[in-house]
Amino acid sequence: MSADAPHRVSVAGASGRMGRMLIEAVRESGDCTLAGALDVAASPAIGQDAGAYAGQPTGVAITADLAAGLRGSHCLIDFTRPEGTLAHLDACVAQGVNLVIGTTGFSDEQKARIADASQRIAIMMAPNMSVGVNVTLKLLEMAATAMSTGYDIEIVEAHHRHKVDAPSGTALKMGEVIADALGRDLKDCAVYAREGVTGERDPSTIGFATIRGGDIVGDHTVLFAGIGERIEITHKSSSRSTYAQGSLRAVRFLAGRRHGLFDMFDVLGLR
Repeated sequence: MSADAPHRVSVAGASGRMGRMLIEAVRESGDCTLAGALDVAASPAIGQDAGAYAGQPTGVAITADLAAGLRGSHCLIDFTRPEGTLAHLDACVAQGVNLVIGTTGFSDEQKARIADASQRIAIMMAPNMSVGVNVTLKLLEMAATAMSTGYDIEIVEAHHRHKVDAPSGTALKMGEVIADALGRDLKDCAVYAREGVTGERDPSTIGFATIRGGDIVGDHTVLFAGIGERIEITHKSSSRSTYAQGSLRAVRFLAGRRHGLFDMFDVLGLR
């Protein structure tokens, strides 16, 4: 692809909240064009123009046909569910289409499949595409390194009532960043639930608390609680547009790359 050619982007889950936000972001960008729009076969939006919901026709019909939805595309953006993303992954590999994954809730086995596919196509996978969230992750890495002893670490996240996985992928990523900075494995030190007589807090643990309700887009707070002081690092999302804009930055980053597995730290140069 030449430097001045548009990035041809397909969007999965095209009739969903995030899918529509992505389509709008692609339409409003100066360097991207919508190449395809995918959704499940049962969606009532199948066959409709991808921009019909906003009264802004794109000339691209929403389809359940993966081959048709990816034809001529440089990159697919996917914020669906693990099973759907893995089906899209296979189609992307077959057609040589790069992939930006914002889906969360993958098992270790599913993550391994994605890593294996990255040997054949370029993939950017991150639990949160927001630039602000990823800067927050860098701040958490710094804070955890400086406050490695004497501070209890708790992560509190809140999302809308429709979110199906908990804790959020972003909260888990925060825990992983902190655990890595402390030389720990999150699998060994995470505490996801407390009830009844729990005993004193183990200082080596990282606690998680989950809130679900209303239309909360996404709030995350990490608490470093010491004796006599505490630090709270918080990120709040008021619009999914931040995820969409971050996704387009990822599309641009992958352009011209033939394979490899990347995350938003790579995209933003935060390594």
